[in-house]
Amino acid sequence: MEFETISRLLIFSAIVVYALAFVIYAFDIVSHGSSAKAAPARANRRELVTAGADAAGGQSQSVSADESTPVISQAAPANAPRRKRRNWLRAGFSITVIGWVLHVAGTVLRGVAAERVPWANMYEFALTGIALAVGVFVFAQLWRDVRFLGVYIMGMATLFLGGAASNYYVEITPLPPALQSPWLVIHVFVATLACGFLAISSGLSIVQLIRQRAKRSGFIASLPNADSLENTSYRLAVVGFILWTFTLMAGAIWAHAAWGRYWGWDTKEVWTFIIWVVYAGYLHARATRGWRGTASAVLNLIGFAAILFNFVIVNTYFTGLHAYSGL
Repeated sequence: MEFETISRLLIFSAIVVYALAFVIYAFDIVSHGSSAKAAPARANRRELVTAGADAAGGQSQSVSADESTPVISQAAPANAPRRKRRNWLRAGFSITVIGWVLHVAGTVLRGVAAERVPWANMYEFALTGIALAVGVFVFAQLWRDVRFLGVYIMGMATLFLGGAASNYYVEITPLPPALQSPWLVIHVFVATLACGFLAISSGLSIVQLIRQRAKRSGFIASLPNADSLENTSYRLAVVGFILWTFTLMAGAIWAHAAWGRYWGWDTKEVWTFIIWVVYAGYLHARATRGWRGTASAVLNLIGFAAILFNFVIVNTYFTGLHAYSGL
């Protein structure tokens, strides 16, 4: 069996596993909300049992230890929903890691089959970009618990990886002369890594807006507070912005080497600069103008929407020197 065939099988397997992880994360949210609604009822029952025990004690001065045992047993299951939720989160995250390993293996084998780095067209860029985004999510868990983003990350990974596998797939072809450069390894990899950090940052901004506006009960109440979400999103956006700045500079150097000019107002160049300006405005407004809360989160989401537009629309419907979609 050829490496390319194995790569395709691994990618489709990763899509299935990602979809399963999405379902588990979604079920965790639903079950957490249901257990939160049931909590007041359990609390009321415990109060009634306690009140009955107190009343019985008023009628008779001798209350045996056996009579007080039911009161203790009523309180015992209180932590059961919490333990169950941790189990669902562990299962979801474990399956996410399995899907990510399959995904990375499929991406690497695509590169082995092509005998080059696997990001020379839209299909390969999608494979690498989504793998890096999920990788940032997985390794961010070593920093802090971000499993509440599981639905967002797994939903995005399933949707975009499935779309890429079905709509953007192309056979392996030789590289065009302009791409036969070491800058292909550096420039495109840093760009995809920047997109991974900015994708996680945008997910935190979405959760921040939900945390600010939704009723604080059930799953919403279990989320970090809005300020913490905003600060974490901002830090990730800073890293992504630094990487995107390098992408812009490296692209100019590569353009000079390939076409004899640093800047030519090509469609892809313009949109790369627009994305840089949006994120520069977001970081500047938050750091110096005191933009916080909704305004800051919305501006962050506009930046990520520009990245998606650049990848999906510009690569598909616009022509130019950067038309390397392979479609």
